[in-house]
Amino acid sequence: MTIDGSTGAIMNLYKQAQSSIPDVISLPPTWLRTYEDFVTKNASAVSQIESGLRSLTYIIPGRFRESELASESLHSSIQLLSLYHTSLLSTPLSRPSPHTRYTKFWTARSPLYARIALLLQTIQYTELLCEMAAKRKGEKMRWRVVVMLEVIKAICRVVLMGVTKSRPLVTPALAERELEPKTKEEDEGQWDGMDEMKGTEEWRMPRTGLKLPKLPEGSEIVDFLGKKVLTADDIKGPQRLLRRVTSNQGRVAEVMWILRPVIYALAMQKWRENRKDWRPWVLGVSIEVGARQLAKRDLRQSVVGGMRGLTALEREELQKRGRGMGWWTIRGAFYENVTKAWIQGVVGSLKGKLLLDMIGGIIEDYEYLWDEYYFSTSTM
Repeated sequence: MTIDGSTGAIMNLYKQAQSSIPDVISLPPTWLRTYEDFVTKNASAVSQIESGLRSLTYIIPGRFRESELASESLHSSIQLLSLYHTSLLSTPLSRPSPHTRYTKFWTARSPLYARIALLLQTIQYTELLCEMAAKRKGEKMRWRVVVMLEVIKAICRVVLMGVTKSRPLVTPALAERELEPKTKEEDEGQWDGMDEMKGTEEWRMPRTGLKLPKLPEGSEIVDFLGKKVLTADDIKGPQRLLRRVTSNQGRVAEVMWILRPVIYALAMQKWRENRKDWRPWVLGVSIEVGARQLAKRDLRQSVVGGMRGLTALEREELQKRGRGMGWWTIRGAFYENVTKAWIQGVVGSLKGKLLLDMIGGIIEDYEYLWDEYYFSTSTM
């Protein structure tokens, strides 16, 4: 009788536990939905918090050199969390940028594009962290990881180029976060259009005695109307914002641009014993300059109107790649032989001076990253 009673009690406990399992399993999705609702409803506040945390990691990049792995882990986590938030806040905008229109079009049209672009973005956010972890196992392992990551990124870019039917790549491959600007009604509640006229000069009508507010300035009217005017790019389909590369010259230029990081990383790995060796730097710069010149020549020949006929997205991408050339001043042999001594001189001149000493400390921290890690100056 006692055994039967104990068995019955155990069975009842088992049934209760079994019935509560679905509730326990459903808790994480419920928490996730709650968090997603919070992020969606507080987009501006979330963006400000992310910006503040990201700025903090920029200010102290190498402050704690013994725990650099922990600080970089924080930075990578913030970047990945921001990427997740961006996917939640991808609401339709009244007037999105050409980059957003183009990347969202391909993300929605091709699941392969969405997955590869996400993989590429994730690697870019965590590559420095991977290099730091690999360096703890030695320089040989570090360069193997660097080359492997560059090869994976190059493969991703080739796949993206194929998915978009030989169109040039955009940076970044995923849409960036864009929030709809708040209207005056949202900022101030019920706005009747007369609030901003308070305190300004008014004109009294002679017969009725009624007062008319002062008209806004002409520049304000022009700015308002300018935001409503549609450009040629606004009425184009998203896929037409970037032209397909149809000539052999254009394809070679794009492939050169994709392979440049791989070739440069392999060269750095080969001549890693002598950091002042100019060969890797000259090879990398030559490939990138050659790719840029070939691409510009192809655009002049294939686009009606030459460089003036480019869309806004094409001009933006060309300018990004041009600005990226500036990073060669703090890479490889140029940094070791030229820039490093100049930076050290600037930092030395700032020491002991109020406020300027803090700026010098931040520059010195960045110098440590540039000196020790390949991906700290990577732009692709």
